[in-house]
Amino acid sequence: MLSRIRHMIWLIAVDGLLVNLALWLALWLRFDGVIPGQYLDSFRLTGALVFTVISLIIFYLFGLYNRLWQYASVDDLSSIVGAVTLSTLVNAAVAYALTGVGGHLFLPRTVFAFSWLLTLVFIGGSRLSLRLFRQRWSFLLPLRNGTPVLIVGAGDAGVLVAKEIRKQNRGSFYPVGFVDDSPGKQNQKLLGLPVLGSREDIPRLVEEYGIKEVIIAIPSAPRNILREIVDICQAAPVSLKILPAITALYNGEGPGMEVGPIRRVQVEDLLGREPVEVDLEAMAGYLASRNVLVTGAGGSIGSELCRQVARFSPERLILLGHGENSIYEIYQELRIDYSELELVPLIVDIKDYPALEAAFKSYRPQVVFHAAAHKHVPLMEANPAEAVKNNIVGTWNVARAAREAPAETFILISTDKAVNPTGVMGATKRVAEMITQQLFAESQKTRFAAVRFGNVLDSRGSVVPLFKKQIARGGPVTVTHPEMTRFFMTITEAVQLVIQAGALARGGEIFILDMGEPVKIVDLARRMIRLAGLDPGREIKIVYSGIRPGEKLYEEILTAQEGVGATRHQRIYVARPDGIDPPALEELLETVGRPGWSAPPEEVIVLLQALLPDFREEQQREVRARA
Repeated sequence: MLSRIRHMIWLIAVDGLLVNLALWLALWLRFDGVIPGQYLDSFRLTGALVFTVISLIIFYLFGLYNRLWQYASVDDLSSIVGAVTLSTLVNAAVAYALTGVGGHLFLPRTVFAFSWLLTLVFIGGSRLSLRLFRQRWSFLLPLRNGTPVLIVGAGDAGVLVAKEIRKQNRGSFYPVGFVDDSPGKQNQKLLGLPVLGSREDIPRLVEEYGIKEVIIAIPSAPRNILREIVDICQAAPVSLKILPAITALYNGEGPGMEVGPIRRVQVEDLLGREPVEVDLEAMAGYLASRNVLVTGAGGSIGSELCRQVARFSPERLILLGHGENSIYEIYQELRIDYSELELVPLIVDIKDYPALEAAFKSYRPQVVFHAAAHKHVPLMEANPAEAVKNNIVGTWNVARAAREAPAETFILISTDKAVNPTGVMGATKRVAEMITQQLFAESQKTRFAAVRFGNVLDSRGSVVPLFKKQIARGGPVTVTHPEMTRFFMTITEAVQLVIQAGALARGGEIFILDMGEPVKIVDLARRMIRLAGLDPGREIKIVYSGIRPGEKLYEEILTAQEGVGATRHQRIYVARPDGIDPPALEELLETVGRPGWSAPPEEVIVLLQALLPDFREEQQREVRARA
């Protein structure tokens, strides 16, 4: 506080001197360097004090003494123009009113025109010099004793990166220059740094200048361009980082933007499509002031659902799960981030219907997101009865409890593996979809719907964390088959789709996402190895382990019978349900829903095949034979 007051006093003193200097120079210019004595006396005896006081008061009212001028912008300079113009007009009016009063011969009107221009130059120049001094100080003595950095993108974001490197990292990093594909920027200079070429020149520049780090500063670049730049950069031995979208640079404190979020390129930056954008603020009104229950709340999808639902001010958020540690972790996290939200952690097994029923009766959830499931394909092949009990009976229990509550909306989280399933996990999730469709047909008050999407990057048990561990160990990275492909999305996208589906649901739908082109798993592995700064095949080997039980080479989003219809969201579609056999579904549920039910794997397969004609074990054998 004291330093701020000293700074203000210093500025006021400087402005007082500059106002008087401007007036004196204005007189000097008006009379060609020979100021008549009477005008000089008039200025010295009355004008200097009156004009200075008036000017400083107006400057203060315009806020010229409560700004950080080292960050001066066009808006700040416009305030200076307004303050100087108003003070000049007021001073001219006072001079006109006082002319002849008390025997004083006040100043000619033309002096004020000169004074306005000179004051504007002096006051504006003094403020602008603070910013120029701050910006140019680090550029006066460019350092060359740190890590050389090349910036991709000679635009606004590149300028931010260069400034931040020079301001924050003196002695650690220094920018060598820019590369940019724009022909008009070639051989030009920006902040004193040269534009050295286009992205195709990166390997040559890395070798020529000894570049150790490349920062991609093109936040608006589409994914395909970003992948091309990454591929070029990965051909050279450099550390690769990226600047996120420009909206992520605002830190909410102080002027300007910070460039702290510069981070390593991640695999989700290189997906084969642009990320899905949803208007959550507009679509999530159905969550506000509602009791919301999330099953599997401690899992990858469930915990992210809880985080995003909490943003929309539900009345109560019920965290239901079977693993106490994971529920405890998300509960503690949300307690800190949303201290005013009522949180209810429940340790309940979804296979235990009486416990579920009691929970639903106690808390009356109005919106239910069912994320609890067994999802590991090979493990469910080895434990099919457990897959049936958790994914089918568990869904049946949660859905019935939601219907009886009654909840307004029930959203099942499904998977693309439910389409033409060849594995037990996919088959059980397809039956879970059928349950939601059948219950909607019977329900009067609850909207039941399902959301179907592909693999979720970085979720527990997915391929990305496995590859990261294998790369960290020095390899090898295991890929099941060179032609294995999957659809991928981020956890955030998956959860936003689920929330969006809850707003779009009218009942009985299966919502699917336009997920772009499938990605080859081996290409994903190679990219991850390169992002780690290693050479696939030489430093980290890729080993093909063979297709595992229950897996398909290619995943699908729709059955041949379903087809799709549009929704209000341009990249979310709704599948038209193919036929459900209610008696066969009821018979399956009666069989597997009996207390203590269990069966050997062969009997479980027969039960699933009775309901799902497209689920055939021989399909799996054919896939393995083709591989």
